[in-house]
Amino acid sequence: MICSYGYGNWIRAIHYEAIPPPNGFPKLLPLLERMKSAYLLWYGYYQILPKLHRHTLGQRIDILFVEIIEAIALASFLRREEKQPYVRLAIRKVDTLKILLMVLWETKSIENTKYIALSEKIDEIGRMLGGWSGQLVKTQPRS
Repeated sequence: MICSYGYGNWIRAIHYEAIPPPNGFPKLLPLLERMKSAYLLWYGYYQILPKLHRHTLGQRIDILFVEIIEAIALASFLRREEKQPYVRLAIRKVDTLKILLMVLWETKSIENTKYIALSEKIDEIGRMLGGWSGQLVKTQPRS
């Protein structure tokens, strides 16, 4: 955990960093690693959101992050022919997440730099999900 201090504020931001698992522990899929990293970044921002949005928009964004992680994790353990609905679900939730983050930014509840850092991670996750979906469609047997 890294704390950043600012002028006039006791704690300006807390950034949580992923700690690598000890040797012998299974590694996560790269997509889940990136999603976890994005969530840890969000969690640091979530703690300092204005109260007005922390318990409304912030809470909904937090729930979306968890739902995306669940959909990706579930899809990763299913057979190839069963994955597509969960990957599409994750894509839809990522799109919703982008819009809600934009609303949070437009209402000045999150700083530009934080919005940009988070958006870049979310965009990369969206591209990875799109690639995964494309692979699944390409290899799907035609009826």
